Amino acid sequence: MLTIVRSLALNGLESYIVRVEVDVSSGLPGFELVGLPDAAVREAKDRVRAAIKNAGFDFPARRITVNLAPADLKKEGPVYDLAISLGILASTEQIDSGLVNGYIFIGELSLDGTIQGVNGVLPRVSLLPRDGYDQVIVPLENADEAALIQDIKVYPTANLNQLIRHLQGEEPITPHFVDINKFYTGHNLSGDMAEVRGQLAVKRGLEVAAAGGHNVLMLGSPGSGKTMLARRLPGILPELSLDEALEVTNLYSLAGMLQSGQPLITERPFRSPHHNTSTSAIVGGGKYPKPGEISLAHLGVLFLDEVAEFRRDALEALRQPLEDGVVSISRVHASITYPARIMLIASMNPCPCGFLGDVERECTCTPLQVQRYLNRLSGPLLDRFDIHIDVPRLTFNDLENFQPGESSVTIRQRVKLAREIQSARFGKAMCNADMSPLQLKKYCQLNSESSDLLRAAFTNLKLSARAHNKIIKVARTLADLAGCQEIQVEHVAEAVQYRGMERKYWNT
Repeated sequence: MLTIVRSLALNGLESYIVRVEVDVSSGLPGFELVGLPDAAVREAKDRVRAAIKNAGFDFPARRITVNLAPADLKKEGPVYDLAISLGILASTEQIDSGLVNGYIFIGELSLDGTIQGVNGVLPRVSLLPRDGYDQVIVPLENADEAALIQDIKVYPTANLNQLIRHLQGEEPITPHFVDINKFYTGHNLSGDMAEVRGQLAVKRGLEVAAAGGHNVLMLGSPGSGKTMLARRLPGILPELSLDEALEVTNLYSLAGMLQSGQPLITERPFRSPHHNTSTSAIVGGGKYPKPGEISLAHLGVLFLDEVAEFRRDALEALRQPLEDGVVSISRVHASITYPARIMLIASMNPCPCGFLGDVERECTCTPLQVQRYLNRLSGPLLDRFDIHIDVPRLTFNDLENFQPGESSVTIRQRVKLAREIQSARFGKAMCNADMSPLQLKKYCQLNSESSDLLRAAFTNLKLSARAHNKIIKVARTLADLAGCQEIQVEHVAEAVQYRGMERKYWNT
């Protein structure tokens, strides 16, 4: 007898219906599972056999064939255990085959019939209304996550016996709903800008970066506060909207990184991988591609501390995502795109010993050593940083000044107002850093004085076309922070100051 039970698979963040076709026929006992299953799916045979027996049902000593359709798409993970077990029970007439119609089943089975949680539930169920389904069975621990999608009925289930009683109408499970607003707890600041002594120019640069979504390169001697400043940047960024929170949560759900009791990511991500992290871990990939650090930092901050120590191929792989806002990964088994709209914040020393240009300590590096060190950042990658900031050594007076500076809350208010101006300008949640050439021409007209200043800077600093556009984008952000509709010459002048590092250190 043939039974069809429906489950869900993922291709990147795109979900699609999987028809779990179970046929139990006479013949030599066997269990065949086809449809491009990976190792975890193939191992379902043993889990399902034990779970059915230990739940008090009969496992047939007959020929069982399970097809996961469409058969040309790779199936990963243990999410099909529940659908396979129900297909076997229905095909052997231990339950009515009509009971499974209209439901989507997701869950891994333990050997005792308990239903275990799985990764990627939110991206799986998010597109169910599009496919005409509104009822889904999920593991108990994934209930809050699935219920974030308000247009479906979520039935959390603890074990196989409870599920069967629900389907037969003996003990109906109450649909699970959550109040999304209860997960918004506001900013959970791990550090405040008021704690940073001195460095007013650096704070100003980070405020401009936060307001326009710009990439930042900080360069300074050891102990000048680069890491401390970068870690406080999320505190001055605006809160995530609900749509943005769901975007980020989809990625963390897929990566299995959602925390228990917190199914919705409400803080902007801050990812800080170690410099020995592999290219695929940063960009994403693997045999079956998964999101990397740059996607896990989507709508947040990717911080590369001591960026010159990272692998050259890992840094060069960032160039396309920084430009396009997405990561495209092609493998034999799949071609997948993950979102990657990030703020890239990088810090480095000016030389191997770290004291080139320091007013207190003398640099011990040779010119060749300095040049080799700086050249670990290629010109094209350097060009993708909108703002370059020198972070000077703190003086004794700075350290002894206990008067607090501006708090992150105060700075965030200015950033939020500037972001609101940009959203109104573009008609959607978008930053100045993401402007296309057409939008740049439309919204960033320069007067003659500003244009003359930019022309002089372009010639004297030997800027590229990309650097030219980035100066205009930063100037537009500075105008938004000042509440000006038109870009003034002082905005262009400050934006140009953020591009002097290439000539100072790289001689370009």
